[in-house]
Amino acid sequence: MTTAPRDNSSDRPLLALLMRLAGIAGFAVMAAMIKLASESGIHLAELLFWRQLVSLPILLGWAMIAGGIGQLATSRPKAHAVRAIYGVTGMILNFGGVILLPLAEATTLGFTGPMFAVVLSILLLKESVGIWRWGAVLAGFLGILVIAQPGGGALPLYGAAVALGGAFMIALISIQIRDLSRTETPMVIVFWFSAISVVVTFPFMLWMSQPHTAQEWMLIVGIGVAGTWGQVLVTMALRFGKVSSVIVMDYSSIIWATLLGWLIFANLPPATTWIGAVLVVSAGLTISWREHYLARRKFVDQRQATGT
Repeated sequence: MTTAPRDNSSDRPLLALLMRLAGIAGFAVMAAMIKLASESGIHLAELLFWRQLVSLPILLGWAMIAGGIGQLATSRPKAHAVRAIYGVTGMILNFGGVILLPLAEATTLGFTGPMFAVVLSILLLKESVGIWRWGAVLAGFLGILVIAQPGGGALPLYGAAVALGGAFMIALISIQIRDLSRTETPMVIVFWFSAISVVVTFPFMLWMSQPHTAQEWMLIVGIGVAGTWGQVLVTMALRFGKVSSVIVMDYSSIIWATLLGWLIFANLPPATTWIGAVLVVSAGLTISWREHYLARRKFVDQRQATGT
């Protein structure tokens, strides 16, 4: 998530890395619980609603500790509404990918977000993209072909398409968050996404709801807690470290997904998934490095031009 300009004096790189790592672990635990809940017969609409509702009191508590409910005020409700619509669509696709695919494969395909972001930055932001990022995009999509093996692999192509759709929505959302972050704090962005999402998903939840056992309710609450845990820690990490420094921790999710997939679902990814994962992860890291390098060079050029 992009944030407003930071005070470098608050940098604590090791703490930032540990926070990001723990946050990504939270998302991995949430994904495993989503898969378990779906196998228990809980409908996707219910999972979406409860995932967001459970997070609201946690976010309100965060706001109270940080200085009061007034910090959640916004002057851009329409922008938050659009972000929530995109976000709910992305959650449907990302939750669907986790339900339809093994955890490791769903996670790896989710790493294609930076590649879609490059393409969207050209189409929507009119940015110029050079050979480094184009090469990374091509390598990443080659990795997708290796993992999915269209026409001959065991991976369901429908599930792969849903997971890729989720990654595309993450890229689209990241561009919108970049705009929202000009005026809004991460806490405000996360809170209004959760609040509006609850309103949007409530009618569908009522339509699809059914009685649950105590174990199923534990899974539902666990999804909300683990997801909020991940969201808060990933966001908080950016208070103590730069995006370019902590982003590498995001790729640890493939380790968590593989471990949880093996322990809970007795599923280990084939060799083709690991080969494709190397290509996809390398592509994402290359794009992140290149964007950091270009931003740094632009900053230096501006300082030299102004004589500061």
